[in-house]
Amino acid sequence: MGNISNENFKFLKALAQNNDRDWFTKNKSEYQIHHERMISFADELLIKMNRHDNIETLNGKKSLHRIYRDVRFSKDKSPYKSHWGGGFKRATKLLRGGYYYHIQPNRKSFIGGGFWAPNKEDLLRIRHDISNNASDLREIIANSHFISTFGQLKGEQLKSSPKGFDKDHPDIDLLRYKQFIIGKQFTDKEVFADDFIEKANDTFIKMRPLFDYMSDVLSTDSNGTPLF
Repeated sequence: MGNISNENFKFLKALAQNNDRDWFTKNKSEYQIHHERMISFADELLIKMNRHDNIETLNGKKSLHRIYRDVRFSKDKSPYKSHWGGGFKRATKLLRGGYYYHIQPNRKSFIGGGFWAPNKEDLLRIRHDISNNASDLREIIANSHFISTFGQLKGEQLKSSPKGFDKDHPDIDLLRYKQFIIGKQFTDKEVFADDFIEKANDTFIKMRPLFDYMSDVLSTDSNGTPLF
């Protein structure tokens, strides 16, 4: 029930080519079929994730983002997304990091996660930890399993050094990050395969060293004393 089909992608491709309200209204019943199947996919994935993590998101439907685009501040006024996307939030203040799945035709599907928009207090705490000792983070992103799965750490970066940090700091490459994002892309064939949910879950599992490191940084002070 949780498998993603070629028919699902055919619908998304048709939506991308006919991204208007009239077409969507005429094809609303087909959308609802594929939407329900994506909920089933998310439900099955959530069950697997709760075996190795504590997820706050209650069910697959809650994780799935709306198909409707927010066009208020966009030059692109297309009313609908041509992909499925959703996220899982970890439970409690002690577990940080967010999981994301993105399902889209033409080899644009990926399983991602990390810290998309850390608030300024959290970002400053991360930077102070990196400034004092970046070896833990460097060990994580240099690990062979990390590299083979995610390639490298991604995310928006400052062009110069952040305020309060020396531009000649030996770890300035890490201090410039404003986001800490990782992800793995999948081909359409891989998405259609029976074991895609297993591969998606395994990708989330491999994010845990980064999540665990960040969770420790963001839930303790500089002496290692719990903040919560």
